[in-house]
Amino acid sequence: MSVVITGTPGVGKHTIAGKIAGKLELPIVDINKVASESGLVETETGEVDISKLKPILREILAEPSLVVGHLAPYVLSPWQIKLVIVLRRDPYELLQTYKERGYSANKSRENSGSEVLGVIFHDSKSAFGSSALQVRVTNEDDSQRVLDAIWHNQGDDVDWLGTIARNGNLGEFFSY
Repeated sequence: MSVVITGTPGVGKHTIAGKIAGKLELPIVDINKVASESGLVETETGEVDISKLKPILREILAEPSLVVGHLAPYVLSPWQIKLVIVLRRDPYELLQTYKERGYSANKSRENSGSEVLGVIFHDSKSAFGSSALQVRVTNEDDSQRVLDAIWHNQGDDVDWLGTIARNGNLGEFFSY
């Protein structure tokens, strides 16, 4: 069974996975890389054919791995995983990350709004139940916090929506 690191784009999944894979003694399986190498990424939109990706991952994950990618709740089954760690990052910080990456305003708002609402965590809980935990991260130095969550099977409570609403910044993350 595998351990999964997932979360909204820009939260630090690959950076943290790279820091903890050796400590867990697990090889990394990058869902996006598998999709790309399998020709399942639409070049114009970047959309992934998840129905075709699922059986490929089923074969690859016959051996325990550290699986990384935001698509995890949509392409993996509960029997394939031991634990799912959903990385959660301050949406204000994510906006800065998206700006540095050159994301469009629309893509930045869509991704940061998804983080505010906890979409990946919700979908992970729906897909994997109590095997899904969330861990608040600020940077790659939080790799020890992620390891502790894995080893102790304990995550964090994260409520970005309450914070954003109290700050009066809903319009920064949602067009309504």
